[in-house]
Amino acid sequence: MVMLDLTIVNIALPSVQRELHFSPANLTWVIDAYVLVFGGLLLLGGRTGDLFGRRRMFVVGIALFATASLAGGLATDQAWLIAARAVQGAGAAVASPTALALIAATFGEGPERNRAMAVYAAMSAAGGALGLLLGGALVEVSSWRWVLFVNVPIAAVVLSLTPAALTADHGPGHRGDGGRLDVPGALSVSGGMALLVYALVRAPGSGWANAGTLASFAGALLALSVFVGIELSSPRPLLPLGFLRHRARGAGYAMMLLIGAAMLSLIYFLTQYLQEVLHYSPVVAGAAYLPVPVSVAAAGVSVSHAVRRYGTRRFLTVGPLLIALGLLWASELTSSSNYFDVLGPLVVVGVGMGLSFVPLTLNAVSSVERHQSGLASALLNTSQQVGGSLGLAALATVAATSTRDQLRHFTFQAHGRPGAALVASATVHGFDMAIRSGAAAAGLAFVVALVVLGTKRAPSALVEVRE
Repeated sequence: MVMLDLTIVNIALPSVQRELHFSPANLTWVIDAYVLVFGGLLLLGGRTGDLFGRRRMFVVGIALFATASLAGGLATDQAWLIAARAVQGAGAAVASPTALALIAATFGEGPERNRAMAVYAAMSAAGGALGLLLGGALVEVSSWRWVLFVNVPIAAVVLSLTPAALTADHGPGHRGDGGRLDVPGALSVSGGMALLVYALVRAPGSGWANAGTLASFAGALLALSVFVGIELSSPRPLLPLGFLRHRARGAGYAMMLLIGAAMLSLIYFLTQYLQEVLHYSPVVAGAAYLPVPVSVAAAGVSVSHAVRRYGTRRFLTVGPLLIALGLLWASELTSSSNYFDVLGPLVVVGVGMGLSFVPLTLNAVSSVERHQSGLASALLNTSQQVGGSLGLAALATVAATSTRDQLRHFTFQAHGRPGAALVASATVHGFDMAIRSGAAAAGLAFVVALVVLGTKRAPSALVEVRE
C-alpha cells in the first residue's frame, strides 16, 4: 500500500496540476511532502516499534495513513493536499519499518528469510505497478481524488486482518523495551532535510545566489549539524552513529540512497513524458510501466534462490550497473520517440532493481541483534526515501534549468518565441538531462559496490548470507 501510494499519485500529477493550479516547481511537493516526511521520520518510526511493540505501532501507522489519505482526497487547495501528503508520510514512516521488522523477527536467517524477503520485494514492485495502472484507470474514469480515497478500503482490510495474521507483541523486540524516543533528533534531521529539499526546489526560479535560497541551505546545514551533535551526546540516540561504522552495512545504505534517487527520477519524469509528449491517457501511461514490476519480480525470485549459493556481492555489483545503463538508454528519448523506445530501458532497469533490492534488504536485517531490527530496516527505508526526495528535488532543478536554457537557445535561433514543436523538444531535453543525472547516481552506487564490496576485506554480512 505504501509503494502503491507513491506511484498512484505520480500518474495523477498532470490532473492534479490542472485542477489545483500547481506550478511545475510546486508540483514536486505533492511527491516530496510524502517522501520527505516518510524519510525524515522513518528512523523515529522504526524505533517506536522497537520500544512500544511492532504490531501496535503497525496498526497506528496504517490508521494514520488511511485518515490522511481520506483528507487528501477531499483537498480543495494546494496547501491542504501537501499537508495531507505529509501526514501520509508520517503514517508510512511508522507502518513500513515495523512491517519489515516483523518479517525479520518471524523468519530466521537462511532460506526461509530469503523467501520472505523475495516476497516482500515482489509485493513492493507489485504495489508500485498496481499504483501506476490503477491510478491511470481511476483518473480516467473518475477523478484524481480516488488515487487517495482508494487507500481507505485497503487499510480497513489490513487492520481487520492484523489481529489474526500477526500474533500479539511478545518477547524481546516485540512488546518493546519501554525506552524513550529521541524526539529532538527526529525533529532536527527532518527539519534539516526539509530545508535542503526546499532550497533545491526554489533554486531554479529564485536563483542559486538568492538570499532565501542561501538561507535555506544554511538552515539545512545547521539543523543537520545539530542532529549529529544530539546523536553523539544522547544516551539513547535515534541513530547510533556507530551502527554505520560496519563497512558493508554502511555501503548498502549508501547504495539504496543512490538507487532511490535514480528510480524516482525515472518514474516522475517518464510519467510526464508519456502523458505530455506522447499524449498517452493516464491508464495507458500506467500500463506502459508493467515491464518494470514483471522484471523486478522475475529477477527478485531468481536472486532469492541464487543468493544462498553465490552470495550477494555479484548481484549488488551488476544490479546498479544495469539500472545506470537502462537510465542512460532512457535519456536518449526525443519528442518523436515511440513506446518501443521506452520498453527496452524499462526492462533493463527492472532487472537491475530486482538484482539489487533483495540482497540489500537481506543485508539490512542480517548481522544485527533482534532488538535493533526495527532500526536496521528503518535505515534501509530511510535511505531509499531520503534518496528519492533529495534526488527528485535536485533532478527537478536539473530538468527546469535545462529546459529553460534550451528554450533560450531556440528563442535566439528563431529570433522570437519558439513554436510548439520546439517547446516540446526543450521539455524532453530537460527530462533527458534529469534522467541522465539519475543514471549518474546509479553509476555511483555501482562504484560503491565495486570498491567496498569488491574487496576481500568487506565484512561477510553483506558478501554472503549467513547460515
